[in-house]
Amino acid sequence: MAAGSDEADLREELRTVEEDLAKLRETLADLRGSVGDRSEGPTDAVETSMLINMADEQEQLITTLEARRDDLRRRVGEA
Repeated sequence: MAAGSDEADLREELRTVEEDLAKLRETLADLRGSVGDRSEGPTDAVETSMLINMADEQEQLITTLEARRDDLRRRVGEA
C-alpha cells in the first residue's frame, strides 16, 4: 500500500472514531439526564442503578475511543 493510501485510511478511521465519540457523548448526556430527571426518568432504585451502570460503561468506552483518537491523530501527523 502507498503512504498516501495509508494516511487516507488513518484519516477515515479518525473521522469514524470522532463520529462515534460524538454519538456516545450524546447518549451519555441522555443517560445522565434520565437519572437526574424524576418526572420521566427511572421509576425505582433498580432502574436508576441500571442507568448509572450503563452511563459508567459509556464513559469507559469514551475514554478508550479518546485514546484511539489521540493515537490516530499522532499517526496522521507522522504520515
